[in-house]
Amino acid sequence: MMAALRTPGSLGRRMSHEVNRIDYRGAFWFPVGPDELWQTIERFDRFESWWDWLQDFGADGDALVAGNVLHATVVPPVPWRLRMNIRLEAALRPHVLEATVAGDVVGTAVIRLEPVDDGTEVTAAWSLDMMSRPLRIAAIVAYPLMRWGHDRVVEMAVAGFRRRALDGAR
Repeated sequence: MMAALRTPGSLGRRMSHEVNRIDYRGAFWFPVGPDELWQTIERFDRFESWWDWLQDFGADGDALVAGNVLHATVVPPVPWRLRMNIRLEAALRPHVLEATVAGDVVGTAVIRLEPVDDGTEVTAAWSLDMMSRPLRIAAIVAYPLMRWGHDRVVEMAVAGFRRRALDGAR
C-alpha cells in the first residue's frame, strides 16, 4: 500500500493539485431584468467604489464584449492579494459571459443571466488554478483559509452589487 502512494498520480499528488484550485458554482437573484443588470455590470468606472476588496481596476474597453480585457487586483480578507486579467472570450448580451483568467490565478469562468420571477437569476461558475508561488504555498498550508477568503469575496461582491449598483433600480 505504501508503494501505491508514491506512484505518479498518487493520492498525495491529487491532493496537492486540488488545493491549488478553486472550483466554484453559485446562483444569485437580482431584482432587475437581464438587460438592466447587464448595463449595470458595464459600469466599470464605479467598480472600485462599490467594492473595497477591488483595487487597480481597469478595462481595455468600456463594454462587455468579446476581446475586452479587465485588469484588477483582488484583496480578500486574508493576507494575500491576487492580480488578474480577465479576457472576455464570448459575450451574448444579455445572457452569457465566458472568460479566461490569467495572472496569479489561471482558468475559465462563465456567467449566465436568465429572467426569473420579475428579476434575473445569475449563475456563475469558474475553475481557477493558483499560479503564483506565494499562493501555491499558502494553499498547501492554509487551503481552508484560502477557500474562506474566496467565498467571502464572492459574498461581498454580490451584497455590494445589490446594495450599491442596484439601489437606483429598485
